[in-house]
Amino acid sequence: MDNGDWGHRLTHPVTLNIGGNLYTTSISTLQRYPDSMLGAMFRGDFPTTRDAQGNYFIDRDGTLFRYILNFLRSSELTLPLDFTELDLLRKEADFYQIEPLIQCLNDPKPLYPLDTFEQVVELSSTRKLSKYSNPVAVIITQLTITTRVHSLLEGISNNFTKWNKHMMDTRDCQVSFTFGPCDHHQEVSLRVHLMDYIAKQGFTIRNTRVHHMSERANENTVEHHWTYCRLAYKVED
Repeated sequence: MDNGDWGHRLTHPVTLNIGGNLYTTSISTLQRYPDSMLGAMFRGDFPTTRDAQGNYFIDRDGTLFRYILNFLRSSELTLPLDFTELDLLRKEADFYQIEPLIQCLNDPKPLYPLDTFEQVVELSSTRKLSKYSNPVAVIITQLTITTRVHSLLEGISNNFTKWNKHMMDTRDCQVSFTFGPCDHHQEVSLRVHLMDYIAKQGFTIRNTRVHHMSERANENTVEHHWTYCRLAYKVED
């Protein structure tokens, strides 16, 4: 294999099935720490298992892997302020044998400057698809935004008035917006505009996740999740 082919292989997308959750990244990211289990696995020194779709399968906690993968991408550990699964994450870091992450999780220093906190926005898209339509038809799609950043919710309310006909409800003291049902083209347009608006408010995307599930014999539901974060300064009362 020449250098060009090897470089293409390192940057070529690869999908992992971690406990039923799918993650897409590059081999170079997975090999960031060569002495780790993932480094050995994608170097060919460790046996691999594939699922029915050909994705690499690892029978571990799929939700916590988002933090593992983000650490591989940035070499930084950033957790939500209300994160309560440090012990479980330590076990995952130990399983994957990522020594810098293990050290970071055992470091007593605070994860953030004391005068800052992290604001989180969750954007999810739920799409139900019919197996028997050709091409596959969208039965229903809806978008949900969840956050406690009230200024962002107010901005969405003010800037997306043309989508009000798709808004089903706001609940939990303006914590969550749900748009839908709408057709595929409306959902894509709305999602693109929402993601652009959230990014312009200073949020950066931390994690994406796709989950497939079958509800009936003739239907599939596909859920996409995006997590956005930004640091904000605490304001004294």
